[in-house]
Amino acid sequence: MNPATMQLSVDPFLRMALTEDIPTEDISTECVMPEPHRGDVQLIAKQDGIIAGLDVFERTFTLLDSTTTVHRRVADGDEVHAGDVLATVEGDVRILLSGERVALNILQRLSGIATYTHRAVQLLAGTGTTLVDTRKTTPGMRILEKEAVRIGGAGNHRFNLSDGVLLKDNHIDAAGGITQAITAARQRAPFVRKIEIEVETLDQVREALAAGADIIMFDNMSVEQMRAAVELVGDAAETECSGNVTLENLPALTSIGVDYISSGALTHSAPILDLSLKHLRVFDRTPAPTEETAQ
Repeated sequence: MNPATMQLSVDPFLRMALTEDIPTEDISTECVMPEPHRGDVQLIAKQDGIIAGLDVFERTFTLLDSTTTVHRRVADGDEVHAGDVLATVEGDVRILLSGERVALNILQRLSGIATYTHRAVQLLAGTGTTLVDTRKTTPGMRILEKEAVRIGGAGNHRFNLSDGVLLKDNHIDAAGGITQAITAARQRAPFVRKIEIEVETLDQVREALAAGADIIMFDNMSVEQMRAAVELVGDAAETECSGNVTLENLPALTSIGVDYISSGALTHSAPILDLSLKHLRVFDRTPAPTEETAQ
């Protein structure tokens, strides 16, 4: 991950997560390890899947102690298998113990998204349709979860409300109709922005085309309706289908011919990939020198 992105967007989230877990001190660790000792612990896969989020995993520990090092055996996007040792984390044992839960929670979450996304992308192989995510993400984790979607092989829809014009049913109601909504967007939005609009019927598809929509999203329409809508649109606009798209019903959508399929399930329904930090070793139980003892 870009260092600037890490510092500006990810670090504040990690600090919040760490503060939530360690509001004052890690009492359990202080009881068994009151003094600093160097050691290491192994990151182990307990399930098969796609790993994602190693930079953030490492950053969790280095925020607590910059001398912590992570020796990786795999990279983001790699396929891993149950029992694989993915990395070794080395540093002050107290840091390894205190940062463990937050680091694993995030890595498991992101790897689960990448794994689920990878399976979905495989179902669309050779169709010419691109799978993308939505804004149905965990608050505070959007940039991470969308990165995990990319690692899994899919694309990103807009990142936030400032990122693009997408006129949904409530926007259409607010404007007074599809034509009015598209016209208003053309007048107000920067010229570099495409105008996407959500439709639910073939009549609405026709109105969106006549009004000059750049992208037409078929929302919760039947497969037969969407296939007819794609033929109706032709090359006049890009097409997208959306609405409760999951691994289970994705195969039924592969023959429709839309340009994009968006799925909130990639981020809101992906199960975690089970990972663990095990086999902790303490290198030397003699207390490490502090600044005071070194002087």
